Amino acid sequence: MKHRSLLIPILLSSTLMTAAFAADVPEGTQLAGEQVFTYRVLDEFSSFDPQVVEDVNGSEVVRDLFEGLYNQNAEGEIVPGVALSHSVSDDNMTYTFTLRDDAKWSDGKPVTAGDFVYAWQRAVDPALASPYAWYMELMSIENGAAIIAGEKPITDLGVSAPDDHTLVVKLSQPLPYFAKMVSHATTFPAPKWAIEAHGAEWTRPGNIVSNGAYVLTEHVPKERSVRERNVNYWDNDKTVLDRVVTLVIGDDAQALTRWRAGEVEKTEIPTGQYPTLKEEFPDEAYALPRLCNYYMTFNLKSGPEPFQDARVRQALSYALDRDVIVERVLQGGQFPAYTFTPGATDGFEIPEVAYANMTQAERDAKAKELLAEAGYGPGGTPLSFTYLYNTSDAHQQIAIVASQMWKQKLGIEVTLENQEWKVFLETRGNQNFELARGAWCGDYNEASTFLDLLTSQSGYNDGKFNDARVDELMAQAKSSQNTNPLYSEVEQILADEMPVIPIYHYSTNMMLDSSIKGWPVDNVEQTWYAKDLYKVAE
Repeated sequence: MKHRSLLIPILLSSTLMTAAFAADVPEGTQLAGEQVFTYRVLDEFSSFDPQVVEDVNGSEVVRDLFEGLYNQNAEGEIVPGVALSHSVSDDNMTYTFTLRDDAKWSDGKPVTAGDFVYAWQRAVDPALASPYAWYMELMSIENGAAIIAGEKPITDLGVSAPDDHTLVVKLSQPLPYFAKMVSHATTFPAPKWAIEAHGAEWTRPGNIVSNGAYVLTEHVPKERSVRERNVNYWDNDKTVLDRVVTLVIGDDAQALTRWRAGEVEKTEIPTGQYPTLKEEFPDEAYALPRLCNYYMTFNLKSGPEPFQDARVRQALSYALDRDVIVERVLQGGQFPAYTFTPGATDGFEIPEVAYANMTQAERDAKAKELLAEAGYGPGGTPLSFTYLYNTSDAHQQIAIVASQMWKQKLGIEVTLENQEWKVFLETRGNQNFELARGAWCGDYNEASTFLDLLTSQSGYNDGKFNDARVDELMAQAKSSQNTNPLYSEVEQILADEMPVIPIYHYSTNMMLDSSIKGWPVDNVEQTWYAKDLYKVAE
């Protein structure tokens, strides 16, 4: 796959950023009379709180409700949000953001730099225990790591507001891609007065105060949520969609049926159905490269004893025929994965890991050899374990196919267990599993968003893989101008140690009604904002 050029530092001097901000409707377009977009999600959201949300679908809603310093455009490039521009000091250690003076909260209060200071301090506060506190640490904000560890007060965080429209961020080390990271939900501002007034219930409709293009007006957990235009949003005049409705539909087939009936305008394509649907609906079935990986993670902290042996882990990985999973099971343009980092990642050069270049027959033979060397399988100690995944038709089909491959090739007995999303996250996070499904979508477009997951201090290293060299290499990469040799070595270590089994790199397989326009098909992160969409008359 073709890659873009190496990542370079963004905006090293004070720079004004210009771009189209909201829905760009071509002249002469006949808009639909009712501007409502209804789409489907698989599970209930983790949260509407920007400093707490941890799932992809929840972040989609939070991006509509709140606006950070920068947004992304249709190509995935950063464009102004609350911040119009920023400057960087000569040593690349201090970022100064200039905020617009017309940004308002939904209750009419002005959005100030102090709202960002409060939110960022809140994100690292051990009292909140944000599941994304580690992201703030990755941003290399001065004293962030010490505050998260409980060693310093939150007021020592390297972020300040000399005035209402100036935000100053001090880093502990230069970070070339820092500006890309502030389009992430964890860095969005938070309304201190609303949080203090309502506590944990501050994100409920009627309580919530937000500064994005939309406000939350309805939420029925596990059923539906509704967000409507925020009349106080600074660019409301250019927003076209009046209302966005999200329906939780746990069954892919049922969701497709409701799409066909016109009840939802966007849904995921059921596993294996993309080719047929693309033929039937050539302008509404999409398979787009996406900055996400799908993997299985071994519990190296409290999992079965055989999993402590890298040869066993390699054998399980080698025995999985990724081409079968991608081409015969999923059939949606996904890419077989032999590295943790997707090839679509900006600036990433896929390293030559040995097992990627084997034929599947060679991998199968090597898997049997490795398992026998470790003393398991036919002629050795029988091997069995439980594989945990969250409820989904696609996850179930992959689990079934994987278990069959392990049984047929290696004689391994696998018990399959599925759990609802929130329960699954808790189970995996508490290491109450043996082998579990994992997936990660990049928080920004740079390889560290994936590889940092497998450092010992990562909040999402659920398998508790711990390798000092990986930690060292990823620390070096934070300030390196030539990261590819470092990332390549990390991927080589992962291929040798196999703490996770890369399965495939995502494509976005979706049905999108032809009346919905403005979808960012060229953004590999698939970061979309309802304010950029509009509905045409049919």
